[in-house]
Amino acid sequence: MSAPVKGPASYFPSIEKKYGRPIAEWKELIRASPLTKHMELVTWLKTEHEIGHGHANALVAHTLAEDSGK
Repeated sequence: MSAPVKGPASYFPSIEKKYGRPIAEWKELIRASPLTKHMELVTWLKTEHEIGHGHANALVAHTLAEDSGK
């Protein structure tokens, strides 16, 4: 039996369901953006892709942590 998912990844199933794109695609968009700061990326996802704040924050936090090796 696997442990429940915690942290930003716990939002992933609802993000995929609500916005209709796989998480890998969102991560690609974040990485392709010229923006690099956390809140700049969150604001960009909210304004350009109409993602809610919590979901945008989770995607950015997880992607940036993954890219920094954490």
